[in-house]
Amino acid sequence: MNRSVFTLIKKDLLLEMRQQYTLYGILLYVASTIFVVYITLGQPEDTVWNALFWVVQLFVCVNAVAKSFLQENKGRMLYFYSIAGSRDFIVSKLIFNALLMLVMTLLSLFVFVVLLGNPIYNMLQFVGIACLGGLSLSLVFTFLAAIAAKAQQQAALMAVMGFPVIIPQLMLLGRISKIAFSPALHQGLWQMVALLLGFDALVIILALILFPFLWKD
Repeated sequence: MNRSVFTLIKKDLLLEMRQQYTLYGILLYVASTIFVVYITLGQPEDTVWNALFWVVQLFVCVNAVAKSFLQENKGRMLYFYSIAGSRDFIVSKLIFNALLMLVMTLLSLFVFVVLLGNPIYNMLQFVGIACLGGLSLSLVFTFLAAIAAKAQQQAALMAVMGFPVIIPQLMLLGRISKIAFSPALHQGLWQMVALLLGFDALVIILALILFPFLWKD
């Protein structure tokens, strides 16, 4: 990691620490959403529990990660253009948002277990899958936010672009995480994990190739 990437990550971290209301707002959103599920369904069965977890993760990612580019104004982007390269900038955003989403994923999982019970048979396995899923979601929405930031209707454009991309990913995450709810051995786990990692690698490669063109605009 070169110095420019590290400096940009540090900048995003300092902004998050100064704008604590944003982080607290996301945490309140997570807690209130899960609490509404709790008072509505109580402690649901494992299939519903798993589906609700990934739905909440999706909306947490949209609120926590996708705003990273939308909050950057033209003056600030011009300043970044003068001090850093396009690939350093997008790499710093990908890394910071991935770390932020990992924290949000673990917090969401903790609140889920406290309020909705723990139907998971292999918790360690599910934690690993949840972290991998949070990483995948953050990469996709960071890339989409970078594209949407150049448009007038950022939120609408991101939703339109993200829907066909994120649905197959959520389906794959749901199938992988379902394995942690059963004591039986399942074949094909590592093939699905490899497919998800390949999808993540594709998103990173596309971001590194396409973002420099947006950076020059």
